[in-house]
Amino acid sequence: MKTMNQRPDHGFTLIEVLLAVAIFAIVLAAINGVFYGALRLRTKTTQALDASVPIQQALALIRQDLRGIVAPGGGPLSGTLKSAASAGGTGQQAGPELYTATGSVEAEAPWGNIQKVAYVLRPATDSRSGAGQDLIRLVSRNLLATLQDEPVEQFLMSDVARIAFSFYDGSQWRDSWDSTTEASVLPKAVRVEIDLAVNMNEGPARTPIQLVVPLVVQPNTNQTQLAGG
Repeated sequence: MKTMNQRPDHGFTLIEVLLAVAIFAIVLAAINGVFYGALRLRTKTTQALDASVPIQQALALIRQDLRGIVAPGGGPLSGTLKSAASAGGTGQQAGPELYTATGSVEAEAPWGNIQKVAYVLRPATDSRSGAGQDLIRLVSRNLLATLQDEPVEQFLMSDVARIAFSFYDGSQWRDSWDSTTEASVLPKAVRVEIDLAVNMNEGPARTPIQLVVPLVVQPNTNQTQLAGG
C-alpha cells in the first residue's frame, strides 16, 4: 500500500520515446550506409578482378611465346622472326610472326612442340566493348606440310585499342625486325605495349600495359668447331 511520500510509478514520456527513436534511426542510417558502401566496394573489386584475369592470362601467354622463341638457322622448324607491317590495324597482323617451342605434345596430335604464332586485332565480337578490339592469337602446328592448314584462332583479350611490339638490338629500341637480314638474328629483348580502349561512360583513360621479355636464345648452327691441340 502506497504512502503519501511515495511517487507514483510511470513510463517514458513522449519526449523520451521520440528522442530514443531519433537516435535509433540515426544509428540505423549510419549502419545502412556503411553496409551498402561495403557492398559497392565489393562489387567494384570483383569487377576489377574479373577484368584483370583475361589481361594477365594474355600477358602470360605472350611472355611464354617470346621466352620459347626458336632462333633461325635450324631447318624448317626454326622459321624466322619478322615484325608486322602494321602496328595493330583492324584485321591486320598486330605482332611479329615467330616460331616458339610452346606447343603441347600429345599422343593424339602428330605435331611436335614447335609452332608458328602470330597476333591479330579483330573487330570486337561483343558490341558492349565499345571502341575496343579483340586480340587473337593465330597458331599453326603443321609446319612441315607443303600447304599449311589454316591457323587455329585463340581469343586472348578484348577492349584493345592498340598493340605494338618493339625490339632491343643492344643499344636502342626499334619498331621492326627481320631475322633474315639482321646480323644478330634475334633481338636482345622484345617489348609489348597494349593500350586499352575506354568507353564514354568509364571516365579517365586506362593505364597502358607494358611487357618486356629478354631473349636469351642462341641461334642454331650446323658448323662444328674443332679445338686444336
